[in-house]
Amino acid sequence: MIRVGINGYGTIGRRVARAVSLQDDMIVTGIVKTKPDYVSMVASRDFKIFVPDKSYEKAFQDAGIKVEGTVENLIDDSEIIVDATPEGQGEKNKDLYVKRRIKAIFEGGEEPEIAQASFNAYSNFEEARSKDYVRVVSCNTTALARTLHPLRERFGIRYVDATIVRRATDPNDSKKGPINAVEPSLSIPSHHAPDLRTVMSGLNVSTIAIKAPTTLMHVHAVRVELEKDASKNDVIEAWRSYRRIMEIGKNSGITSTGQMMDLAREFGRDRSDLYEIAVWSQSVSVQGNHVSYIQAVHQESDVVPENVDAIRSMFDIADRDRSVSMTDSKLKIEKRVF
Repeated sequence: MIRVGINGYGTIGRRVARAVSLQDDMIVTGIVKTKPDYVSMVASRDFKIFVPDKSYEKAFQDAGIKVEGTVENLIDDSEIIVDATPEGQGEKNKDLYVKRRIKAIFEGGEEPEIAQASFNAYSNFEEARSKDYVRVVSCNTTALARTLHPLRERFGIRYVDATIVRRATDPNDSKKGPINAVEPSLSIPSHHAPDLRTVMSGLNVSTIAIKAPTTLMHVHAVRVELEKDASKNDVIEAWRSYRRIMEIGKNSGITSTGQMMDLAREFGRDRSDLYEIAVWSQSVSVQGNHVSYIQAVHQESDVVPENVDAIRSMFDIADRDRSVSMTDSKLKIEKRVF
């Protein structure tokens, strides 16, 4: 059993903790929290609570939450730390991990240079093998890699142009926006293009990002020039070989991200998460070697399976297909067509 500590228990950290706890070959040694809030109160029922340092202990004790120790104590109890702290904090934390000689996974908000490899389970599982420091790329980059890898693998890719309509913030965040505006990123390509190349080496890609006043999901409009001609059926069949891509058909009645998240609720999963990248089959257009499609991305959860697979790769205990199958089985990710 791999002993996994979770430093940071926000949107991603709490989901990774849950996913790790479901695996047969891993155990959660504890989580690090900074505030004795409602999240800590609920989490303390399932996980041991640790704090950044002793100065945080009294606030937790006053709230009736037992503290097991500091992050350094958690490191002593663990073989790897998943650092899901806010953007930029992971870089500060890395010095401690290096000093204590413990493996660590960082999330996509950190710069690629923080790690020895960036990671996506489908496109570059082997590059994280036996590494000490790995970065799981962002939700948007993960989504693009998920659907582009099968196309590159089967047809080859000459060029990708993706427009990313980003959600403004996560559902539990009442402080960020925009609320009544659309905010384009004026840097073209957006940061997603170079980030995608960290897990799909040499890919010729450009991205545009636009932030919209919604909290539910991102939406991508993707245009791909393949190296050879394909049909619509060829493209869809390539995706159907991968469980983390879900086909949404006309008969589903799903035409919006609101309905897409309602589908996730109907699955009955923890936190109503949608780990899969949902592609509207009606949107798939193929003319010769040019492919266009639209996909929806649940930013809170699509990177969760990747974190689990990254752990296995770093400990060299499974190949890609076996690890992905193990993870998918526990998270109830199945081949689905709607």
